[in-house]
Amino acid sequence: MKIALYKDQMIHLTKIERDQLQKIFLASQRGELSCPCCHQSVKLKISIHEPPLFIHPSQTFNCDEAIKALEEKHEATVNHSVGSFTLPSKREINGGVAMLHKTNDTVTGWKNPYEIRSIPPFKNHQTSSSEHKKYDVDDSQWEAISTTEGPLLVLAGAGSGKTRVLTTRTAYMLTEKKIASNRLLLVTFTTKAAKEMKKRMASFSGITERDLQTLVVGTFHSIFYKMLMHHQGALWQPNKLLKSDWQREQIIKEASRELGIDEKEFAFDQALSQISYWKNHILKPSKVRAETDWDEKVKILYERYEQTKQATQHFDFDDMLLGCYELLIDNASLLEKYQQRFSYILVDEFQDINKVQYEIISLLAKKTQNLCVVGDDDQSIYSFRGSDPSYILNFETDFPKAKIVTLNCNYRSHHSIVSSATNVITNNKKRKTKKVVAMTENMKRPLQFYPFDEEEEATMIVTDIKEKIENGARPRDFVILYRTNSSARAIFERLVASSLPFYLEQDGEAFYRRRTVRKALAYLKLSLYPDDQEAIKELLGAMFIKQSSLRDLKALSILHDCSLLEAMTKLTDIQVFQQKKIKKMIPLFKQLRNFSAVEALEWVEKEMGLSDYIKKNGNEGNVIDKGSDDLRDLKVAAASHDRVSDFLIHVDHMIAKSKELKGRPENEDSIQLMTVHRAKGLEFKTVYILSAVEGSLPHDYSLEAYREGDLTPLEEERRLMYVAVTRAMENLYISIPQKRRGKRAHPSRFIREMNTMI
Repeated sequence: MKIALYKDQMIHLTKIERDQLQKIFLASQRGELSCPCCHQSVKLKISIHEPPLFIHPSQTFNCDEAIKALEEKHEATVNHSVGSFTLPSKREINGGVAMLHKTNDTVTGWKNPYEIRSIPPFKNHQTSSSEHKKYDVDDSQWEAISTTEGPLLVLAGAGSGKTRVLTTRTAYMLTEKKIASNRLLLVTFTTKAAKEMKKRMASFSGITERDLQTLVVGTFHSIFYKMLMHHQGALWQPNKLLKSDWQREQIIKEASRELGIDEKEFAFDQALSQISYWKNHILKPSKVRAETDWDEKVKILYERYEQTKQATQHFDFDDMLLGCYELLIDNASLLEKYQQRFSYILVDEFQDINKVQYEIISLLAKKTQNLCVVGDDDQSIYSFRGSDPSYILNFETDFPKAKIVTLNCNYRSHHSIVSSATNVITNNKKRKTKKVVAMTENMKRPLQFYPFDEEEEATMIVTDIKEKIENGARPRDFVILYRTNSSARAIFERLVASSLPFYLEQDGEAFYRRRTVRKALAYLKLSLYPDDQEAIKELLGAMFIKQSSLRDLKALSILHDCSLLEAMTKLTDIQVFQQKKIKKMIPLFKQLRNFSAVEALEWVEKEMGLSDYIKKNGNEGNVIDKGSDDLRDLKVAAASHDRVSDFLIHVDHMIAKSKELKGRPENEDSIQLMTVHRAKGLEFKTVYILSAVEGSLPHDYSLEAYREGDLTPLEEERRLMYVAVTRAMENLYISIPQKRRGKRAHPSRFIREMNTMI
């Protein structure tokens, strides 16, 4: 049905502006909408597959005929408001193009979902022959397994059985080639991958327990650290390792005080990431070229960080790699010993390798040249950590006798998913040419859908998951992927309200704890609670007033019998221009409480000076996260709440839920929320990709680089889309919101590519 009662007045779905739909949905969740005939509670259903509808409860009353008559009667009603919802009249057609309201029977601006059709006919592929039936592998897999001598590059397409090849190749070398297990070195990027390889190898006949014990399998860090401990044990004692980020952060925070950096306002986590990036590129502080003021500060912190570690004989994880590299470079006889010991080297996920890792592997493999590297240049997505796809792309140059084997059969995803991913990735210029083919087909094609904004996007997805679970799916079948952590805000909130089990991969602070968001919320809190000390601290930061002024404010508040907020007008130990700004701003706080949540944020930004803070200090320390973007995201969240007080209650609830989930172990049967980066190597029956629009995926920073002539970041964004698409086994849903961060959004160029058959 299309009509319902709200606050004793009729609302009609065909007369609702699209930006009001989420408010109506939340009102229906609170039980505030009812059937105009029987007055029972009704729910608004917003789904991916069909236009929004009010869902009538199952009961004995038959309201169908009466509802139909009411719907026809209200088709001709004129413009009016119901509560906080605006119901527009129909608009004229201008120049042959319908304006925002269309004269049809759906919600204003509704667009039907679209099935991707640019899919070539499916072809069955023969995958194996009798000569390698013993290992149950296909022809290309067998070629990679049986090529044991000389340099070998195995290009392993998404879902092509890479782990099977790695473990089977090792088993083949041990059992059939009779190569001693202690001569093999298998390097992985994660401890989990190393354990999985050993576990699988234990199932092969002919491999003994002794083989597994003497076989060296592990991560770069674990293997190279053992080498350091063996040769320079006194310098690398485990109790001197800086295991935690807070330990490393403490060192640079102490150094920052000498530079006069405000601890509360500086992105120390990003500084540590930048220092790690430099170290992985074998760049000591003296070799770093700072391009920005922020880089210059971090460079100085890097120098102090290294000096402090040296003085206290501490080391971090990056030092393990650098230390091993320097050990081998400085000791030719030791290097030769290890070259003889590890005469066969295998490296997994080679597309993710960085400079220091590559240099060590190249040193070890230089003598025998028996180096097998496995990876996919189309899945190189970790440049921010220092990985560089050029190492896999230039492998033949560095090892001229290299053989290349391509694993091109995808056993994970069905044909239309693989074809859609191929349509996208072939637009990259810097890649190895390969054609991955699917081994299975079904009739489900990837679906693109068009929510109004991030809020409606989240509602549609949760509705879809609920229906699928009711029809027999398990929560663990689903993953929701996004480009950056801040994009998870709306879907997190909708899942919290849904009671569905879910697990959020959290990196860094939750959305409402991000720096610029905290500042904006502080203004709202102080409009209601002028003695909120935490909010006062944030306000001081937003006005670039030192935190020590809080002590003065407490004294002034007692002396003048006023709130902490009012006491700010009496501060004297600040600049004259700050005094003038405070005296003009403080009276405005009383007005904030009378605005809607969105209006209040607009007022804070434009009239109360938050925009000045964002312009000067609004980035989280890198090109990905910007304070201005966070403020726009916050406005989208606030739009569903009419009163400031209601919004702040909602924010506190979400912060509490985020903390609760952070400490909770992962439930095996739960919906997964994670960035595309986190999803690499995983697979799920059903995948939802959020916000496939320009500025999100691809990210803004890559588009800016592209406009300046640098294609590299955009190509990595395309690889991110490829990785996201190829996580799906059976169902793929791609969201293309009409608005993002309150502004009109344009479909991602990757969507156009996906819909263009190669």
